[in-house]
Amino acid sequence: MTATDSPESALSVRNLNPKVVEAQYAVRGEIVIRAGQIEKELKQGKQFPFDKVVYCNIGNPQSLGQQPISFFRQVLALCDYPELIKPAKANKLFPADVIRRAEEYLAEIPGGTGAYSDSRGADICRQHVALGIERRDGYPAEKDQIFLTDGASQGVHSVMRMLLRDESDAILTPIPQYPLYSATITLYGGTLLPYYLNEDQGWGLDVKHLDAQTQKARSEGKTVRALVVINPGNPTGAILTKQNLEEVVRFCKAQKIVLLADEVYQDNIYAEGKEFHSFKKVVREMGGEAEGVQLFSMHSISKGYYGECGRRGGYLEIINVADDVVGQLYKLASINLCSNVNGQICTALMMNPPQEGDESYPEYAKERQALLDSLKRRAKMLTDSLNQLEGVKCQESEGALYAMPRITLPAGAVEAAKEKGKAPDFLYCMELLEATGIATVPGSGFKQVEGTYHFRTTCLPPESDLQKVVQRLTAFHKDFINKYGGL
Repeated sequence: MTATDSPESALSVRNLNPKVVEAQYAVRGEIVIRAGQIEKELKQGKQFPFDKVVYCNIGNPQSLGQQPISFFRQVLALCDYPELIKPAKANKLFPADVIRRAEEYLAEIPGGTGAYSDSRGADICRQHVALGIERRDGYPAEKDQIFLTDGASQGVHSVMRMLLRDESDAILTPIPQYPLYSATITLYGGTLLPYYLNEDQGWGLDVKHLDAQTQKARSEGKTVRALVVINPGNPTGAILTKQNLEEVVRFCKAQKIVLLADEVYQDNIYAEGKEFHSFKKVVREMGGEAEGVQLFSMHSISKGYYGECGRRGGYLEIINVADDVVGQLYKLASINLCSNVNGQICTALMMNPPQEGDESYPEYAKERQALLDSLKRRAKMLTDSLNQLEGVKCQESEGALYAMPRITLPAGAVEAAKEKGKAPDFLYCMELLEATGIATVPGSGFKQVEGTYHFRTTCLPPESDLQKVVQRLTAFHKDFINKYGGL
């Protein structure tokens, strides 16, 4: 027994907040911990059937070689080190619009990137986010209804803190879901109320099912506070139609339920004929039909074609929420002082990038299109390859950065997993890691329909590496099926 395990310790797992112990985050769970160990063992000279670990467990683009957008990094460099501005002007080190943008931010952010900002985020950055939302939707956005956050995750935490009072408060959450939601609901003492996406219909959302789950929960004494919609989907990669979004808005209005819109993959659209529609735009277009629907929309700099995960930037926009409630959110933000200022600037750049006619626009547009075209090719390569495997069915990756294939596993594998006290798809993913170095996430970590098995993988490895990932996965899958007695 270690010192930390001692029953006499002032702090041990035994006397921690049980909600902390209960919370799980599968995207960085046991399989990823093992992947880290394998990486260390490879460096120490231990032999594996592969020469490196490929992290396909999380949407972390730059860790897998995606290059940052030049305009973003150039502006950030000047904001972090303003002494470069004069020589940059004299020697034309950066395009003129980069210098202008950095000067604009520095003039409006007292103390620069090393000082606290307003708890909601620097005024100039919120102005630029509002401008970007207006360009996207064609409707006005108010900067004082926008909070800049350390990634979309902080926005989720803040809203959940306000909504959840005790276990009788329930949040309608899509299954499969991004584990941020199950974890925050657990941490703040609420109840996750599942609604199941229809896999055989492209992971579609059925409003009749939403209604049935809501009425059932209410009959059991639950108060259904909010509905989470992730669009484009994580982990599914599905894109909801505008008609479906309108149905959701009508449902939230009729049931007096808050709508939480996770829209961090809005720039990742690959399927022909598919289009992203923000809930903000849908609510505004519906007019009186959507009157009073309370909406929290979240976006992040971590995904899209920018992939600035480590900068932790994002925003939360608030629609139709009373001023005194917004005041409480402001108080929560103030307790944290402010989100990081570099992330705020990067969020402003994401929503207000170079426009046609700006000096940086040609390079920016070229970089953006090259990244999106490559992601589209990789998404298709991945799903096409998965669908060629025995017992595997994978819906088209319409958007986001993932594929989530359904896998039929041999009875022998299900029994072996049971003997180990693990989910069958966990066994599959762990053996995949040990045999190939590919780190994925079992579907059980996202929750799934009982009796079905899945795993989630990203399309983020560079195209040349993704070919190798597919080859290794194909060989492993065949061996795994044979090892456990076949299908």
